[in-house]
Amino acid sequence: MADPIRADPTWPEPAERRLIGQRISRLDGPAKVTGTAKYTYDVNRPGLLHARVLRCPYAHARITALDVSALLGYPGVRAVRVIQGVGSEIQWALDEVAVVAAVSEDVAEDALRLIAVEYEVLPHFVTEEKPDQAPSSKPGEEELTGDPDAALAAASVHAKGTYGLPVIAHNCLEAHGQVCEWTGSKEKPEMTAWCSTQAVSGLPSQFAERIGIPAADVHVITQYMGGGFGSKFSADRWGIECAELAREAGAPVKLMLDRAAELTVAGDRPSAFAEIEVGAADDGSFTAWVSRSWGSGGLGSAGDPPLPYVFQIPARRQRHTAIPTNTASSRAWRAPNHPQGCYLTMSALDDLAAKLGMDPYDVFLKNLPLTKLPDVYKQEMEIAEQLMGWKARWHPRGFAGDGPVRRGLGLSLHTWGGGGHRSNCEVILQPDGQVEARIATQDLGTGTRTVVGIVVADTLGLPLDAVKVSIGDSRFPSSGGSGGSTTVGGVSAAARRAALNALALISEKAAPRLGVAPDQLEAVDGVLRVQGSPDRQLTWKQALALFGRTPVTATGANPGPGELTGSGVGGVQMAQVAVDVETGVVKVEKMVAVQDCGLIIDLKTAESQVYGALIMGISSALAEEKVIDPLTGRMLNVDFESYRMAGIGDVGELVVHMMSGPGYDERGVIGLGEPPMISPAAAIGNAVANATGVRVPFLPFTPERVLNALAGPK
Repeated sequence: MADPIRADPTWPEPAERRLIGQRISRLDGPAKVTGTAKYTYDVNRPGLLHARVLRCPYAHARITALDVSALLGYPGVRAVRVIQGVGSEIQWALDEVAVVAAVSEDVAEDALRLIAVEYEVLPHFVTEEKPDQAPSSKPGEEELTGDPDAALAAASVHAKGTYGLPVIAHNCLEAHGQVCEWTGSKEKPEMTAWCSTQAVSGLPSQFAERIGIPAADVHVITQYMGGGFGSKFSADRWGIECAELAREAGAPVKLMLDRAAELTVAGDRPSAFAEIEVGAADDGSFTAWVSRSWGSGGLGSAGDPPLPYVFQIPARRQRHTAIPTNTASSRAWRAPNHPQGCYLTMSALDDLAAKLGMDPYDVFLKNLPLTKLPDVYKQEMEIAEQLMGWKARWHPRGFAGDGPVRRGLGLSLHTWGGGGHRSNCEVILQPDGQVEARIATQDLGTGTRTVVGIVVADTLGLPLDAVKVSIGDSRFPSSGGSGGSTTVGGVSAAARRAALNALALISEKAAPRLGVAPDQLEAVDGVLRVQGSPDRQLTWKQALALFGRTPVTATGANPGPGELTGSGVGGVQMAQVAVDVETGVVKVEKMVAVQDCGLIIDLKTAESQVYGALIMGISSALAEEKVIDPLTGRMLNVDFESYRMAGIGDVGELVVHMMSGPGYDERGVIGLGEPPMISPAAAIGNAVANATGVRVPFLPFTPERVLNALAGPK
């Protein structure tokens, strides 16, 4: 048989798409809303033990004594492990010291109280807002383009300000954790882990390296998970300890972080602060940029916020300094470093537009040649302007109207990559006509199952409900972790190639029966028919029956032949806010998001991604921050009651427009999970400045910060 792989697979033309690009509800929607979907928390294996962790209460300490002997023979305790023993130096509050597995959660909690531990408390530092107070810092290299000092001196107008974003938590609704169970034999032990993870294919090797068995003998399962946002790529120390407890106890063990630990040690978005000076010509052209930025992602470096963001100002100098703090290390958080770079940059440029006495819409539009996507941004800005009614509503910065409630508009631009990751897919066609797609990806709740199903069904000319999508199992064909907005491009391209290869195999078999060459057949509406002669056809089951009792199996991968995924997107967002200048309360009345993501597989899912990003962005703009007590080094708001997030009354009207059609679709599928999260805080902050006439420089925009800004310098 000839090689069935097509030399240059493509996405179907618009007229040939039956499912791709439509608004399609998620395949797992019914399972989730009815409660039949099983998350890691829901896994309860026979004989399950529950693990609890003893955590250090100090931000910096040395363990001077540790005794777990009281737990030996304690009723209900099946295993105890010391994670950090005498002499270990603890570097952040709630770091792990020991872990217990017991027959119930209550027994495990009681057992922790019997562990005798003593600490030498050491000095700590947790407040990075003022870098001059930091005991240590890690300055990065100065980046220099042109002569910014001369450009600032020659600028007709310049603006200078200090801006900042605090550390915020991931707030995954499902905390980090797993259930581990050992199987196999003494000679060949195997381990199964039900994990809340963004990296089903990546975890087996991580576990294997630490627990001493081959990666092939580690089985990771994630049928459903409750959010990750970049924080769930690792097996983590608690995951390894869970596996070791299960091995020692000879029983499955569940170890899930409680909310205090989740908020404190499971990873954060790093803070970012900057002193920025920018210059422009009389006509609004950006000419100069100078910035000194700093921030903290815990003890390690968290990367630099990209400054200046989107606009590559001709003459610029920037340097970023990492400030180590005695807090748990940061993790990737939905577009790492981009929300920080966006907020810092757009705030400074909006202040510059105010100094120029110009509408920031006109200023940004004029400077689009300094971006990598000028044509995309121009189209998006024009659409956003119409959807917001910007020109009719905008007013120069300052109070407009009477009464305490003042309204204003803000604008922001953002960018992201989103190219598809490495992925493999297997399509299996059964003799009875059933179709299954297998891929070891994970669905974070964003619709990955549905995307794979749409691509396979559309390619094979079948209804969506005729395709079973099997994901979340490390024994399926490997697929990359869900990070960097790379999943949809990777899995859709792999699924497309696998489905095309399966279709080629069927066509090779059916062509002689229909008296044509294989490339003259097409799959439409559940039949395989001759192009131009629809009456010459075989039903799907008739075509598969030609293979007898043997299933048809085909695979596809990304990268592979054909350009099915691209990268590099742009987005524009606008916000309208109402600010009560007597109370300092900010209300987001309307947000408009116009976003590019190449070819859209499921329009409903794509729009949902943007709606979710806007809500998340509103939350980080108005409410979210980790409050750390500088005296104790402990996080104070360690639950969902005190860690404030936006509620439904804070959201306002959301308008989403997806860029699609000519100029976009032919770029292939590009990831969307992160880009629309980048701009909300910047757009809202600029709207607050437009409404009140003053810049509220630091997130979140709490009533206290707004009133302090209105009161002026003290």
